[in-house]
Parts: sequence; C-alpha cells; structure tokens
Amino acid sequence: MNAQAADTPGTGRIVLLTTSHRVAPGVLSWPAWQTLHAADEVLCPDPAHPQLPYLREAGVAVETAAPTARELVDACAGDRTVVVVASGEGDQALTDGLARLAGSGRVAMPDLELLPGSYDLPGARLLDLVEVMDRIRRECPWSSRQTHQGLAKYAIEEAYELVEAIEDGDREELREELGDVLLQVVFHARIAEEADDEPFSLDDVAGGLVEKLIHRHPHVFGDATAETPEQVKEHWLRTKALEKQRTSVTDGIPLGQPGLALAAKLASRVRTAGMDVPPPSGEGVGYALLEMAARAEAEGVDPEAALRAAARAYRDTIRAAEGHDAG
Repeated sequence: MNAQAADTPGTGRIVLLTTSHRVAPGVLSWPAWQTLHAADEVLCPDPAHPQLPYLREAGVAVETAAPTARELVDACAGDRTVVVVASGEGDQALTDGLARLAGSGRVAMPDLELLPGSYDLPGARLLDLVEVMDRIRRECPWSSRQTHQGLAKYAIEEAYELVEAIEDGDREELREELGDVLLQVVFHARIAEEADDEPFSLDDVAGGLVEKLIHRHPHVFGDATAETPEQVKEHWLRTKALEKQRTSVTDGIPLGQPGLALAAKLASRVRTAGMDVPPPSGEGVGYALLEMAARAEAEGVDPEAALRAAARAYRDTIRAAEGHDAG
C-alpha cells in the first residue's frame, strides 16, 4: 500500500464500497464505476472477492491488502481518495477502528463515505433460501432422504397453521408461518430437480407462475379492462377455463379438502357458470350442511371460515367454564 505521512496537507477521502453477493459480480452502479476509476488507490482485503476479476478486466488496478484504520488514514494524506472494496462480512474491524480514530479527536480524519455498489432487489433473499436449501438437501441425513410423498402431510399442516396465524391476527406468527409454507415449496422444487423423468427447478415453478399471472391479468398486462373485483374474477375464470380445457365446472376441485370448503367451492362453480343446479335433497346432517354451505357461499360468506370462527368462540367458552383465560 502506498502510504504517505499523516501530516501531508489535505486529509483526503475514504470510500467503503459495498456490494451484494445476490447480484451478479461486475454489475455495479454508475457512481461506483466512476469512483473506482477516479480513485488514487483501490484496496480489497479479500483476495477471493468475486468482484476482483471484473474490476481488473474493466481496467481498475486493485491491490489485495487489509490495512488497519491508521494505515488507511495515512494513505489518504495529500488529499488522496482510497477505495476499499469491502468483503462480504463488512470488515467490522476496519470500520470500528475508523470510528475510534474519529472519536479520539486527535487525528485529522479523511472524509468517510459508504458507497453501495449494488443493491438487493426485492426478493433477493430468495437466492439465499435456494442456496441454503440446496446445501441442506445434499448434507442433512434427514432432508436428503425426503420425497414428495413423505413431505405431503407437512404442506397440509403448515397451511392450517398459516390460517390459524391469520385468524389470530398475530403478525409475527404470520410472518413465520408464511416462511414455513414457502419452505414446503422450495423443498419440493429442490427434490424435483433430481427426478429422472421431467425434472424441474424452483426457477421453472416461478417462471410458470409468472406466465400464468400475466396471462390471467390482461387488464394489467394487456389491453383488457376491469374496473371491479367481479370483472377481474371473470377474466381469471375465463382464461383459466381456456388454459385447462375443462369439460366440467367441477374439474380441478380437490375432493380431499374439508367438507364445508368443498361444498362451497362446488356451489361457487355452479353460480359462476350461471347454472341452475340446486343441492340435492336428502336425509341427515350432511345434506343439511351442504344446503347451508351453498346458501352461505351465495351470500358471500365462507362457511369454513365462519364455522372455524364459531368453533374458536366455543373453545373460548369451554376454557372460561374451566376457569382458564380465553386465549
């Protein structure tokens, strides 16, 4: 490092350049490139930093060095600009040392600037999730043996726990349960990469979803017009019917879902299609519940959610009778 005496006129400038490992190396902001090319000296404490080959290819002379805070201040003497390409860990020791020097009041400090060279885009942490899931799949004795069939029950459990968090109104619990549901998606997609027949990845899952969302929202991505939620639903159902090429309004309805939800879904399909198919008459509680579920759906009430709310109220009543708090 080309250090100069600390008493050289002009205190100079220290630029700590940070980059995100979630952005492809070499993709930097224009201010970052300008600063790098104009700097008197560019240092990087990490010889394996992924940006180094791209910086050197762009004509930036980078010296691999890990200066102390005092050495870095001295290197700025004479009004020089020194850029430090920070490591992924952030070089805490260096920043702490600079803070101590600045706080001592005994050192003429250069101007200090934190310059983000690249930023995480929304959703960037999903890249970390994919990386972590890949390593777990390869190295964890339990995760490496799991199959779609073996994990199926967890998808159901996590979905119910998510619903419970929504009903409880607990924001922290909601965030955690959304993560658990997301884990199921990422886990299944990682397993699918290993299939001998028709393998696919999380990118394929996301890509298919993007295409579906764009196609089913012509009022957002196309020339169609939809000004009400009802019109949006019409667009959605119409494009979905064309995609699936279904021969019955009942096609695609999972029969394994809870009974009230199943009854409401059937009634919704019938009503949306403009068909006049009343629920069948019969003896017993099942037919009575079917009729109630169809009536609730027609009135805009989710019978499954309504029954769950009533059941939770009943749970609270029972606990109160036992002398417990309602929660």
